[in-house]
Amino acid sequence: MSFNTLEDLEVYKRAFALLDLIWQEVSSWKYFFARDTIERQLVRAADSIDANIAEGYGRFHFKENKNFCYYSRGSLLETKGFIKKCKVRGFISSEKADFILDELTQIHKMLNAYIAYIGRQKNEL
Repeated sequence: MSFNTLEDLEVYKRAFALLDLIWQEVSSWKYFFARDTIERQLVRAADSIDANIAEGYGRFHFKENKNFCYYSRGSLLETKGFIKKCKVRGFISSEKADFILDELTQIHKMLNAYIAYIGRQKNEL
């Protein structure tokens, strides 16, 4: 398996698509201070998922790439927490929240597999 470009990484493409879904959802909320606070944090966390994958990919060093994937995984879990809060507080429908949470779980699995792949590549050199 070889990844010639960042766009070859399925985990990156999926995280990017999910961010767009989250952005569409958040941008439809009516302004309210509590929502303003959580929506900014949610979008920043979600933005960091694919951004850290991209930054690590661009480093061309296994250890740095892996570290940025760890940052991405942290942002993914942060995003999950915010989606759960949004669901409980009624900012997002249960159905939409559950869909996003399921997608985040799949991306989490893919990211773990990518991190393992990076480790195997280092060992093969």
